[in-house]
Amino acid sequence: MAHKALLIACGMLVAASPALAQPEVPMGAPPAPPSARYCMRVEAATGTRIETIQCWTRAEWAWAGVDVDLDWAKNGVAVQA
Repeated sequence: MAHKALLIACGMLVAASPALAQPEVPMGAPPAPPSARYCMRVEAATGTRIETIQCWTRAEWAWAGVDVDLDWAKNGVAVQA
């Protein structure tokens, strides 16, 4: 009976090991000079399903209210130096 309890405890430990892994931290945008343009996907205009990609500098994205480092993992496409 003790072996059965040990086997169950080990099984629970193995099953829980992915839960103990550190959460994935999204990486920020790649470093580039201030004049570099960061290309990111933006929402399509109403009535179309065509994906739109905009390329702006960090300052232009910030002026539009977008944090490039936070949104890069989900919407980032390329950096034009």
